[in-house]
Amino acid sequence: MKVLIVESDEELGTIWARHLKRYGFEVTLACDQAGAIDALRHGEADVIVLNLILREGSSLAVADFASYRHPDARVIFVTDTTFFSDGSIFSFAPNACAYLRTQTPLDDLAAMVEHYGGGFAPSATHEAAGLPH
Repeated sequence: MKVLIVESDEELGTIWARHLKRYGFEVTLACDQAGAIDALRHGEADVIVLNLILREGSSLAVADFASYRHPDARVIFVTDTTFFSDGSIFSFAPNACAYLRTQTPLDDLAAMVEHYGGGFAPSATHEAAGLPH
């Protein structure tokens, strides 16, 4: 399964990417709107982990472009703010499937990616990486 992470904090994005790779996901990391759009133009994504607040660009523009270029891709929004905490993000981004706190445990993030990516079950990869099922 192909995952695009869009996170302005490169260190946090790298942590997420490394963890998801251990679960067997193919991960691309972008740090802003331009990088995300470029990744979506030249590659595919089944799931997009997208920080709601980007330092450069708009997360909603990324979600909108993804809905045009990859209509089946699901967007998991993450944030450390209370912006859209009322659930209204689902009205603005029809491809939004989840809204998580930035501090969500890594295993929970991986489970959400797996679930919304169509049920990809990387159990063989779990064994190879020494991870629990």
